[in-house]
This record gives sequence, C-alpha cells and structure tokens, in this order.
Amino acid sequence: MIKKNDVVLITGCGGMLGEAVYSQFKDVCKVFATDIDLNESWLEHLDVTDHNEVKILTEKIKPDYILHLAALTDMEYCELNPKESYTVNAGGVENLAWYAHSNNIPFLYISTAGIFDGKKDVYNELDKPNPQSIYARSKYVGELVAKSLSKSIVLRAGWMVGGGPKKDKKFVNKVIKQIQNGCKELFVVDDKLGTPCYTYDLAKSMFYLLNEEKTGIFHGACEGSGSRYDVAEFLLEKLGLKNKIKLTKVDSFYFKKEFFAPRPYSEKLTNIKLKELNSELTRDWKQCLGEYLEKFDWKV
Repeated sequence: MIKKNDVVLITGCGGMLGEAVYSQFKDVCKVFATDIDLNESWLEHLDVTDHNEVKILTEKIKPDYILHLAALTDMEYCELNPKESYTVNAGGVENLAWYAHSNNIPFLYISTAGIFDGKKDVYNELDKPNPQSIYARSKYVGELVAKSLSKSIVLRAGWMVGGGPKKDKKFVNKVIKQIQNGCKELFVVDDKLGTPCYTYDLAKSMFYLLNEEKTGIFHGACEGSGSRYDVAEFLLEKLGLKNKIKLTKVDSFYFKKEFFAPRPYSEKLTNIKLKELNSELTRDWKQCLGEYLEKFDWKV
C-alpha cells in the first residue's frame, strides 16, 4: 500500500500521460516528477538515457516506487533514428530498472498496443507480441527488461487520449487543430483499428495496481474499439460540428508520405486481468472521450 511518506519517482512526467499521473499521485504521497522538458513548475530534470544522472538522482531521493513513462513515441522519428529510439525506449528502462532491482522496489512500465502485429482482431494479455516498427520493437525490449524484475507491472496502453490542448500530441488534438485552422473537410483513415486509452483512467489503474501490490502484464485501454474514422465521427458529434464539417474516409495510403512507419491493422486491446481485479477501472471509450472534450476549452 502506498503511504503518505513514500517517494514516487515518475519519469517522462511532462507529457500527456504525465499530467494525469501527477494529478493522481501528488496528494497521496511524495512525488518526484521528472522530464527532459521542464514545461511545468513541479518538474525536475532527468535524462533517463544518462546512467550517471539516473544513479545520482535515485540515490539522492531513494524512491519507494518508480513509474517509468519516459519514451520516444513519434513513430516516424523512431523509424528514422533507430539508435536513439532504442537508447531511450530500451536503454532508459535499463537505467531505472537497475535501481529497482538493487532495492527491490515496485517498477511500473508503460508499454503499447503497438507491440502486436495486427493479424488478430483483439489482443489479450497472453497474446504473443510481434512488433513491426522500430518504435514498437524498442518498446518491447523495454517490456522485457521490466518483466525481468520481481516487482514489475507492465501496463499496455492503447490510442492515448488526454493532456488537453497544451499537451495532447495525438489524434484527438490533431483533428481539433485542423478544425481550429478552418478546415471544412477532414480526411480520416478507416483501415486501422484500435482502442482509445484515457490517460486519467490509466492513471487510476496505475495507482490501483501499485497500491494493491500487483505484478505482471495488464492492458489499460478503454472498453470498446473502433477505427480512427469512428473516433473522429464521435468527436465531431460531441463538439456539435457534425453538420458543419465533412468527414471523408480514406485508407492509410493517403497519408503514406507523412506516416510511413509500419502500423498494425488492429491494435484492439481487451482488459481481461484488470477487469477481474476491479471492473470500475475501465470505461467505454465514448464515455471517456466525451468527458475529455468537456474537461477543456478547445476553442472551436
């Protein structure tokens, strides 16, 4: 159980997931939130690829838990920079895992649905990964490092939704930015399937698993699934723009030059193990996306 005086080290806490995780933990225990991009007053600098910097910091603050969120997530950048991708997404895990192993403390690692090859329709926690892109392969190596620890939690996320206008770098905010720029027709792929993952619910699942002293592999996506087109359609409906903006289906070839990294046909996840522990931890993706759109002023 997480206690008030416990120190929780969070890496990569300046991103869209970090905002939710920090909010979830900050009033419960002593949080030491870090990132290489100090975009919040509550962040401290930590480069997870620098073993010496990690060693100095961890020995100084002596964390009781490590939550490893730090990662390179831009798939095209990873494809063009494989060495850096592995250095961050695999090497960074090794640097933090060293302290967790030496001190026998819980280590939580955020992985991705992208580690699967997409040949199945839906993936559960027992399905065998077969990553296709540099990003996915480097994240899977990080998974293997985390799994080698006796007190590890590997939590696989789906299509990330969260962070708000300031930090959301994924699909939802990309669509909204097109709308803000006056776009009257959106071209959205319908040949890629997945499960949205609400950062605020994922943060609650992280806290629950650590607090209940669980270990192992879990899926932390929302309930339900769909295509990118389905997400965009629901988004326009919730924003009251369904009759003002045209939504046009295209296949992935349409964006071939911009998004050239290989992506699985299906990244749909099912949360069997998490639901067995607590059925209230995951909600339908439409409920979560609706809540997310109401949470911030999107200026559309």
